[in-house]
Parts: sequence; structure tokens; C-alpha cells
Amino acid sequence: MADEDFEEFAQATAGRLRDAAFLMCRDWHLAQDLTQTTLAKVYANWRRVRRADDPHAYARKILLRCMIDQQRRRSSRELAMSAPPERSEEHPAELRMTLLDAVATLPLRDRAIIVLRYWDDLSVETTAEVVGVSTAVVKSQSMRSLNRLRELLGETRSELFAEERH
Repeated sequence: MADEDFEEFAQATAGRLRDAAFLMCRDWHLAQDLTQTTLAKVYANWRRVRRADDPHAYARKILLRCMIDQQRRRSSRELAMSAPPERSEEHPAELRMTLLDAVATLPLRDRAIIVLRYWDDLSVETTAEVVGVSTAVVKSQSMRSLNRLRELLGETRSELFAEERH
């Protein structure tokens, strides 16, 4: 029964974890590895995790810790680039890549906060818990990071979101 519960959890969660990992690291292969590592760690503690209030929050926290550990282990600051998976074209690919490039300039913790708040649509409180900081830090870093992204994107920002206005 526990294995079936975990399998259901993993199937429901893996895609979202992988996407969040990619937004943080910009490498699909590393994102897949981080997702697998995260799910392995969740499975190892599944009896305790499944009784938790929010197993998804636990998985996101493990993913972030795996990402931080990976960042610390990297011997160089090279950024491996690979093409994102096929998706529907809501925005031209080059504009999406411009946005991803801008997000990649943020420090890892700020990137994690932005991804958790605006990609995973988590509350300030949940994001603070996952990242391990206060809600005030999440609010201030979100504001600073969004301002930084606005500066970096400049006129491109209006192109990215032009479709939403129509």
C-alpha cells in the first residue's frame, strides 16, 4: 500500500519538480537528476512524509536542498545549456529564452524564491518554509528580484506579455 501511495505521489509530482528544477538550474539533464534524487529521498522517508500535512512541500524543500548541494559541488561556474522539451508555443521561443536567461542571472536563493512564488504559485509563508528563511526575506527578495528582472528585460518585457493584454 505504501509503495502504491508513493508511486501515485511521484507520478503527480515529478513533472512539476522537474520543471521547477530546470527553472533554477537551466539544465534539463541536471533537472531530471535532481528530480530523481529528490524522489529517492522522499521514498526513503515515505512513511513519515505521507503523514505530513503537505508531502509536496517536503518534496520541494528536498529539491531545493539537492539544488544547493549540487551548486556547492560544482567545480566551475559553467552553465550547461540544452533545449527545453517540446511545448505549445504561447510566446515565441526567443522571448521565453530571454526570460529564462534573465532569471538565470539571479542568485540561486533568489531564483528559488521566484520559481516557488510565481511558477509553483506558493504563498509567501510556504516559500519561506521551503527556502528556510523568514517571510520578510521572501517578500523583500521577491521585490528586488522582480525589479532586477524588469531592468534586465526592459522593452522585451512588454513583448513577453503583450498577448495577455488582448
